[in-house]
Amino acid sequence: MFDIIHKKKIFFAIPVAIILIGIICFIAFGGFNLDIDFAGGTEMLIDTKAEFNKDEVTQMVTDTLGFAPNSVQQSLIQPTEVTIKTKTLSTEEAEKLWNAFKTKYNLEDADRLSTNSVSPTVGGELAQSAVLASIITVLLMLVYISFRFEFLSGVSAVVALAHDTLIILSFYAIFRLPVNTNFIACILTILGYSINNTIVVFDRIRENWKYARRERFSEVANRSIWQTMTRSINTAFTTLVTIVCLYIFGVDAIREFALALIVGMVSGTYSSIFIAAPFWDLIRGKQKADKSGKKAKA
Repeated sequence: MFDIIHKKKIFFAIPVAIILIGIICFIAFGGFNLDIDFAGGTEMLIDTKAEFNKDEVTQMVTDTLGFAPNSVQQSLIQPTEVTIKTKTLSTEEAEKLWNAFKTKYNLEDADRLSTNSVSPTVGGELAQSAVLASIITVLLMLVYISFRFEFLSGVSAVVALAHDTLIILSFYAIFRLPVNTNFIACILTILGYSINNTIVVFDRIRENWKYARRERFSEVANRSIWQTMTRSINTAFTTLVTIVCLYIFGVDAIREFALALIVGMVSGTYSSIFIAAPFWDLIRGKQKADKSGKKAKA
């Protein structure tokens, strides 16, 4: 049986490398690619009355305004409707863009369904609410797991959740995906999925530890991980099949969300197996070493 616990440094190093790449990209690109949900901007919804090519629309917007849009999305319900999100446009710029669509697709004024502006203040409030929701979620999970198992297991679970969040953030930074409300939904979904897997592993460790006699905690933890490995992989696989289908057959807005979920599901499964329990063993070992050192000094 492969010893995951004693090889934990290798499994810790892999996500650290990914996170470092994410930090480098974050600095190099000057931050995340914030959608207008957070940065503020203009959102225009137009019914083109015909099938359209996303790349052609993006190029037309770029040629008309002189800069690329934040995103161009096809409606899930009505495939001929397109949503263009850009930085804040003046009235003249908005009219110029509408006239370009009007000419290209032979549209009438009624086909311009809406033009909305989102202020940076609203985006800032949304970002604060998202951060607050994530913090409250993590704290409640820490309390629950500490109560059900022990405080060190709660700390380990929080470290695993921090791993998943940082991996998602790195993914968004590296591939310049727009950070919007879908991002918030993705983070909260992954946190819930990941903690569920982690609790299953911790529960098996607790059950095995009750009947362990001369085994070390690392041996019990390693055996428990392998006993839950099939369950973790099967759960991840069946979930990923559904999400991959959404990515393949969904429209652009769904595909971006599905792609982030795929990365998050893989990250959540990885942290449940290779981060949470090994980190628990690490801090238990350090705690025992500190206690032994204090006794020796006494």
